[in-house]
Amino acid sequence: MAESSQFLFDGGLVSYGTDWVYMYKRAAAQVAKILKGNQPADIPIEQAMKFELFINLKTAKQIGLGV
Repeated sequence: MAESSQFLFDGGLVSYGTDWVYMYKRAAAQVAKILKGNQPADIPIEQAMKFELFINLKTAKQIGLGV
C-alpha cells in the first residue's frame, strides 16, 4: 500500500492518499489571496479534504485477490 498512485505503475496493489491535483489548485488559491494583499498569517490553514483510492487490478489478479 502506498500514498501515491504512481507506485501502482510499478506493480503496487493499493494506493490511498491526497488528490494532488486538488491540492495544487487549493495552493494556487492561497497564493492568489497573498498576491491580492492578504497577510499570510491571516489566511486559514487548510487540510486535505479530498482523497483517492486506487487498486491495481492486474496485481490483484496475480496474487489471487478478488476485487
